[in-house]
Amino acid sequence: MNSAQHFSFLLLPDYTQLALACAIEPLRIANLLSGEDLYRWSLMSQDGEGETGSGGITIRTDRGLEDLKGVDRLFVVSGLNVRRHCNEIITNYLRRQQRHGVKLGAICSGAHVLAEAGLLDGRPCAIHWAFHDGFVEAFPKVELRRCVFVADDQIISAAGGPAASDLMLHLIRDRHGTELAGLVADQMVYSGVRPDQSEQRLPVSARFGVRNAHIAKAYRIMEAHIEDPIDAPSLAREVGITIRQLQRLFRDTVGRSPGKVYSEMRLQRARVMLRQTDLPVIEVAVACGFKTAPHFSRAYRLQFGRSPRDEVVLSH
Repeated sequence: MNSAQHFSFLLLPDYTQLALACAIEPLRIANLLSGEDLYRWSLMSQDGEGETGSGGITIRTDRGLEDLKGVDRLFVVSGLNVRRHCNEIITNYLRRQQRHGVKLGAICSGAHVLAEAGLLDGRPCAIHWAFHDGFVEAFPKVELRRCVFVADDQIISAAGGPAASDLMLHLIRDRHGTELAGLVADQMVYSGVRPDQSEQRLPVSARFGVRNAHIAKAYRIMEAHIEDPIDAPSLAREVGITIRQLQRLFRDTVGRSPGKVYSEMRLQRARVMLRQTDLPVIEVAVACGFKTAPHFSRAYRLQFGRSPRDEVVLSH
């Protein structure tokens, strides 16, 4: 039981450095506090030389895509532009390792790579919220859970950033007990370990800086109706106030009308989808509540100063 577990992290270009650090540090601290080598880790890249992360910093890796021996779990760590960096060499390697009995994991957008390899069909997974919409469209056979991590025994996944720490603390607790996991979290100045079903995103009140309960409820309703926008009278009825009250609250508190805020919210969702999926512009438009491509293009250009097609070109 006390033999060291070995985790290997396969880094793709533009991998999220925060996520990698949040995954490794709990393991290091567990070793430090226990006085034992409970965990070992190694870094991998496609060429075995090194990889450059999201912050532009290149780090040396320990190995390339060789068959793994003595590794308890292989984590795929990626970030932005995961579609560009996910190639057949990587997916074939992951399939081969799974056939050889290696357990797999994914951090940040790493679930996209495992799904592209066909390894998540029928399985639950977590991925960073920015990839949710495109992931659902691209991989309908995968059970996406919009939570911080999924601790499925065969393939585990975390949404990235501090969620990677939550997953590692969960693994430490399961293998070495609640006390050590708590001490590791305390050493990290981590106020509390989130369970797997915790929401990834902050509450509306914190995310948008709104304290009024009616406005916070309006934001939640609008977020739930991106693809099928509801009109202002219906929004007011669901909030429980008159439309005049709703408009006055938004004007006095937010400084913009409910319609303007709603449009910005839908366009921001569209921007994420254009950057993180291969969906045609018209499909993104429909998914964000715009009935025609010209209407979507005009609104997008007015909001961001470029057309949706220009956004696609710049992100690729």
